[in-house]
Amino acid sequence: MTIRKRLAEPDLLLIPGVYDALSGLLAQQAGAEAVYLSGASISYTRLGRSDVGLMSISEVGDTLAMLCDRIDIPVIVDADNGYGNALNVQRTVRMFERAGAAVIQLEDQSYPKRCGHLSGKSLISSPVMAGKIRAALDARNSDETLIMARTDAIAVEGFEAALERAELYVEAGADVLFVEAPRDTTEMAKIISRFGHRLPLLANMVEGGKTPLLDRAQLQDIGYKIAIFPGGLVRAQTYATQSYLATLLKDGTTANMLNQMSNFDRLNQIIGTPELQALGKSYDPEEGNS
Repeated sequence: MTIRKRLAEPDLLLIPGVYDALSGLLAQQAGAEAVYLSGASISYTRLGRSDVGLMSISEVGDTLAMLCDRIDIPVIVDADNGYGNALNVQRTVRMFERAGAAVIQLEDQSYPKRCGHLSGKSLISSPVMAGKIRAALDARNSDETLIMARTDAIAVEGFEAALERAELYVEAGADVLFVEAPRDTTEMAKIISRFGHRLPLLANMVEGGKTPLLDRAQLQDIGYKIAIFPGGLVRAQTYATQSYLATLLKDGTTANMLNQMSNFDRLNQIIGTPELQALGKSYDPEEGNS
């Protein structure tokens, strides 16, 4: 099922954030219908740095291509501000669509961009952003590749200004709308009241962020069609890794953590090693004999 058809269904689409092929595979195996390739999570894991605009188009594109090569469910990719002007946006859309993205998210921040729940953001003008959206729509090869418009204006210009920006982005033809960082359920409901009957809206759930952390049922009741938890996995992984390293360095062994780990055989089952070996042998009877 395409992401467009899925968004036409009544149930909210809950999407975990991932940052590489393994995390995407684990999300698919857990039953996720789609995944969100988070620019912040890529920055955290590949650079060990904050989401402050350090990731390049090629780094995100390479990660996206490897993810889409490994999983069979739709991928929403965080394309930041398109890495430049409208012409850069068109290159980004073509590259990311070829890599396999089902939805390409573009935001109205200028450089240096910031995580939507960090302070210090600045914005491009709304007409320039509307032009970027039109450029993205013109660049895509298939109408099944959706263009998501995100505005970060609440924190910079205020709530009403964010709604006016969002209005321009809808008029420019965005397929999905993402009004970042509403501060309470009242603001969330106002966003849905204005736009929810016109196109799908996305809610961003950031643990410790500016928006209330709601569950699937609550977000669906408000009227959202998509909910992403973009950084939850990397935060959980960071917590688990710190625990693992502290125990290893304290005990000098992993023996006391075996019940918290996938052992060698289990990990190979998860990533499909037996199937890969069988496939290799089907092409080369001598594969694995040496």
